[in-house]
Amino acid sequence: MKKLIDNLISEGYLKTPAIIQAFRQVNRTDFLLPGERSQEELEAESEINAPLPIDEGQTISQPLTVAFMLELLQVRTGDRVLDVGSGSGWVACLLAKLAGSAGRVIALERILKLKKFGEANARKYIFHNLKFIHGDGARGYPAEAPYDKIHVAAAAKSIPQFLIDQLAKSGKMVIPVGVGLQDMVQISKSPDGTITEKRFPGFVFVPLVESKE
Repeated sequence: MKKLIDNLISEGYLKTPAIIQAFRQVNRTDFLLPGERSQEELEAESEINAPLPIDEGQTISQPLTVAFMLELLQVRTGDRVLDVGSGSGWVACLLAKLAGSAGRVIALERILKLKKFGEANARKYIFHNLKFIHGDGARGYPAEAPYDKIHVAAAAKSIPQFLIDQLAKSGKMVIPVGVGLQDMVQISKSPDGTITEKRFPGFVFVPLVESKE
């Protein structure tokens, strides 16, 4: 992915040295559906700056979009992070790299088959700070809350209150919001618990499935 990463840097989407290093060390190729393709074919596909199908109607996210979200999120060493809709496991591993051994990443996936797929992909690396959970992403994972950072990889109709409640004070969440064409929303919680938002239009994600209960 060297050429793709270099392009994301030159275009201004990748800026932070730690995020650039994570992109270089956690190879998107390792998180694609192999099928009957050769390693060379998989590597060529991973260079495509677009979402790619994995299974169950889901995708591995576009690298440009992942870079944009991680730059907004700014995960630091030691952060406790929730990854909602972990899918292939690629972003979960990027987050684990950024959080470091002192941090903790919970990768939450509603579809059991994809949870197992992402978990298997992550085993290609050694991350002792990463745990995969099968569960309802819109409800978060309160057992390990609060989270310094929350990354959501599916579009919510509105921002789930469960996730706001599980965000730590001084924490940040990045989530696509809307139906059809979505806004990327950066949510910041102040030390006194006040919520502020910044919105960036023009994104398309698969919908976040939310329980009706």
